[in-house]
Amino acid sequence: MSYAGDVTPEQAWTALRDEPGAVLVDVRTRAEWSYVGLPDLAEIGKEPVLIEWQTYPDGRVNDRFTAQLEAAGVAKDAPVYFLCRSGVRSVSAATTATQQGWSRSHNVLHGFEGPHDETRHRTVAGWKVAGLPWVQG
Repeated sequence: MSYAGDVTPEQAWTALRDEPGAVLVDVRTRAEWSYVGLPDLAEIGKEPVLIEWQTYPDGRVNDRFTAQLEAAGVAKDAPVYFLCRSGVRSVSAATTATQQGWSRSHNVLHGFEGPHDETRHRTVAGWKVAGLPWVQG
């Protein structure tokens, strides 16, 4: 594995709550943040860091991703939990961050919304399905 590992949304929440330096980086697009919603970390006194992995609307990989991670103040020795819609882009983000020196980069399995169920709705897994706090954008 080319990053620190995969964690469930519940494990990410626990780490974010219990580790003062832990950071959640939401790598979805601006459109997803606005229309789908955001993890709500207010009750643990934190906010997610929002950095697109792929830019909207063209889908290009954000070539300033790690520069923006650094500019956001995410320490290279902090436990960092990368979250996307379903846990695919966040693997790429965690891998790239690890290659650039963020040695404790994790992927949040199933992301914010999770995979499709048999009726093509996202009701199977993920941050929202786990009942973790979130707000509509």
